[in-house]
Amino acid sequence: MAKRSIPDIVIGRLPVYLRALGFLVAEGRQITSSQELGDRLGISSAQIRKDLSHFGEFGKQGTGYDIQYLHDQLRQILKVDRMWEAALVGAGNLGKAIADYGGFAGKGFNIVAIFDNDPAKIGAVMGVNQVKVQSVSELAATIHARNLIVGVIATPATDAQAIARTMVDSGVRAILNYAPITITVPTGVRVQYIDPVVGLQRMTYYLP
Repeated sequence: MAKRSIPDIVIGRLPVYLRALGFLVAEGRQITSSQELGDRLGISSAQIRKDLSHFGEFGKQGTGYDIQYLHDQLRQILKVDRMWEAALVGAGNLGKAIADYGGFAGKGFNIVAIFDNDPAKIGAVMGVNQVKVQSVSELAATIHARNLIVGVIATPATDAQAIARTMVDSGVRAILNYAPITITVPTGVRVQYIDPVVGLQRMTYYLP
């Protein structure tokens, strides 16, 4: 089945399934069921089976899913069975926290280049990979030279659109945006937003 025929909301649930399977692998488990996954995730077993059916048959009636096999298959489907090198723009408090986060490498991502426009930060070494911070003026050339197609934006909102434009013009095709602003990108470029304020405001609607 062609990728474009699979709803994006389904793709969005696959990493959640992968994370749950990762916990089961760590527990030494071998077999699970859509019911158990659903109970863990708050998603119906029917929805899980329907989502997985877009990509093939992974379980057996009455037996369930081989956890390691399904885990490996989802890694392949999401293309995180390889290492994606990424450029991070923004070396402030947020950028430093992202660079210091050790969970990326084990999940298929590696921040290999960091940029900022603050002279006090340029030249500093930061992150788990001990990457030297470069000037934003070097962003385009570095993306080209290293063939990077994944970018992370952790800049103030006022800078995010210009940074995104430079990334896209240089070859980036997937952007994780922490800046609190919606950025405009061409068709074919994927953007994922992470904004804790939006998340909090969504929840406070339901509070008494």
